[in-house]
Amino acid sequence: MQYKLTFKDYNEALKQNKILGLKCGSCGNVNVPPCVVCCKCGSSELDTCELKGSGTIQTYTVIKVAPENREPEVPYIIVLVELEEGPWIMGNLGGVKPEEVTMAVMGKKVTMEKASVYAGDKYSWGDLARPLFTLLN
Repeated sequence: MQYKLTFKDYNEALKQNKILGLKCGSCGNVNVPPCVVCCKCGSSELDTCELKGSGTIQTYTVIKVAPENREPEVPYIIVLVELEEGPWIMGNLGGVKPEEVTMAVMGKKVTMEKASVYAGDKYSWGDLARPLFTLLN
């Protein structure tokens, strides 16, 4: 089986402020991050698609102890966003101070402003990108 979208290509697209996914030809499910088969039905009929980058915050956490190479950035907010196309994706939340974020942020609409790029750690193969979401008014 061959990957239609590799994690490397997914990561490079994020660096260019694009979220790529894989749309299933059998059930229509959109899969993010990349996978070999559809997470819903197991079909390998997947085609690469670009997602809008807009969605709703489902939950969040404030990171106070940074992973390797991210020490100067703490604290920061990680959100789990349900994208309009269906999949859930993790990203950072900008425009909100970590010490002021509350549960009221859950259910709020967000859009991907850009991607944040971080130096990889000793376990990764290079720089990693993560979506940076901002609240919509």
